[in-house]
Amino acid sequence: MQHTNRISRRRAFVAVICVLGVFAAFVIRLIDIQVVNAAQLQAEASTKTSGELVVYGERGEILDANGEVLAGSVKRYDLSVAPVNVNAFTRTADDGSTSKVSVEQAASEIGAIIGVSGKDILDIVSDALDKDGNSLYARIAKSVDVDQYRAIDALDIPWLYAKQHPARFYPNGAIAGNLIGFVGSDQEPLAGIERYMNSCLKSQNGTQAYQRGKDGVAIPGSMETTQPAENGAAVKLTIDADLQWYAQQRLAEQVEATKGTWGIVTVMEAKTGKLKAVAEYPSVDPTDVSASNPEDRGARAFTTPFPPGSTFKTLLAASLIDAGLADPTTQVVADGWYYPSNGAEIKDSFPHGPMNLTLTGVLAESSNTGISQLGERMSAEDRYAYLQKFGVGEKSAVGFPGESSGVLHPWQKWDNQTFYATMFGQGLTSTSIQDVSAYQALANGGVRLPAQLVEGCVQPDGTVTNVPSSTGTRVVSENAADLTVQMLESVPTEGHFGTTLQIPGYRVAAKSGTAQQGDGSGGLKSTYIVSMTGMAPAENPEYVVSVTIADPTTIRSSAAAAPTFQQVLTQVLKSYDVPPSTEPAPNWPTRF
Repeated sequence: MQHTNRISRRRAFVAVICVLGVFAAFVIRLIDIQVVNAAQLQAEASTKTSGELVVYGERGEILDANGEVLAGSVKRYDLSVAPVNVNAFTRTADDGSTSKVSVEQAASEIGAIIGVSGKDILDIVSDALDKDGNSLYARIAKSVDVDQYRAIDALDIPWLYAKQHPARFYPNGAIAGNLIGFVGSDQEPLAGIERYMNSCLKSQNGTQAYQRGKDGVAIPGSMETTQPAENGAAVKLTIDADLQWYAQQRLAEQVEATKGTWGIVTVMEAKTGKLKAVAEYPSVDPTDVSASNPEDRGARAFTTPFPPGSTFKTLLAASLIDAGLADPTTQVVADGWYYPSNGAEIKDSFPHGPMNLTLTGVLAESSNTGISQLGERMSAEDRYAYLQKFGVGEKSAVGFPGESSGVLHPWQKWDNQTFYATMFGQGLTSTSIQDVSAYQALANGGVRLPAQLVEGCVQPDGTVTNVPSSTGTRVVSENAADLTVQMLESVPTEGHFGTTLQIPGYRVAAKSGTAQQGDGSGGLKSTYIVSMTGMAPAENPEYVVSVTIADPTTIRSSAAAAPTFQQVLTQVLKSYDVPPSTEPAPNWPTRF
């Protein structure tokens, strides 16, 4: 009996020990879960039962001077399914009736809205399940617009999900596309104002946290904003979208008509330096970048320097008058060829005998030999300094992405031929923006203002930052500027263009330029870049217009640019209600 009791006590003791051991194991495990690894386990559990969504902020708008949207943000939707959940379902109509919807029918309904076949959608689902029988994600459409999304949402398909994200839209297509630039598929800015002003335009994304069910779908009512999104600010340009459109249309017509390769039209407000149009052809359509050639996706007006040709004779004429070395009636005998004592050779664009020209006549006839003889009155050092003050050889104040400074070699490096070539726009290069800016100085009484393309960054609260400087630089005296503009009136009235440059009721001042292009190895190609730059009304210039066409073949002189110059300048005067001229032109003599 005692033996039996001892066995029972032993068994009870062992049982107690086992119970205590099990209890201790549970306690240790509980401590491990609740104390030692609590944070890690909570994080793991959280990832299985919760999720986080990106809340996209809207990228800021790009506006023209009148507030018209040139670039903006829109909502787009990516459509996805949980392949493991793709099954037939019951649809309840508005009247309460129900109907069974097969997978094939649902796929066909989706496809009809987004423009694909139902089979394509079913193949996406099937491929996802082949890779993972429990797949919870497969994308079936990207960047669906709002109308398509609404139509799809109305189908009430339980296994179809839509994720919203922002996208960029450009309502004017290629109009000002060269300036606006574009963004990539990831909304990263790649060119133009989109890139240049990204610090103003960019938004800040936020986040939302949610709880999800075992099917991976967010539980209704569980969404909570953890970080609010911030929208970008707007960039306001100086450009007038309507004028930009007009200039691009006229330019495209003329480049095609003359069989040129590209063209540029720039319009600048004389009293402010604001660019009202920077039109190019060909240009880029930001909505379909791949449709354009890579070389046409930038802004040539800023990035492509070229020899300006005879438009630069105007700058030398103004410099000579400012320095007291000439006036509009200063005389020179200009022959078809001129052979300076330093061994250089200068010729005019057309053969002719001696012409008794005034400085005004030199500009009207665009005589290289005449301007070369008058230019000898000024030292290379002084002439170089004037060119610098006109902005030649330096980037504009705009600072556009990829902007070129052009080429103006130091005067000490000018050889005998370059000493003269720079007098008539060869031996150096400049951009369209530099050209129009130099003429703006003459139109503004000799004061060159910083070129402006961006008026500022308009914050959501209305404050404006990034406002450009408006401090000008005196280039020549007011008298020198006025006299030079008066001399340029002889080009439309007595030059080789007939009435092409004239605008009824307005005094127009202009200068042509035809520059043979270099071949990159010291020689010259058989192609030309032709230009026409000028202003109106000449007695008090309000706007400066410059037209450049590269490689015209049907007309190989500045006459190719003349019609577009007249058309655009006429439109500018009309658009801005500029009063006609009321004072007669001084009509400086062109010959003696």
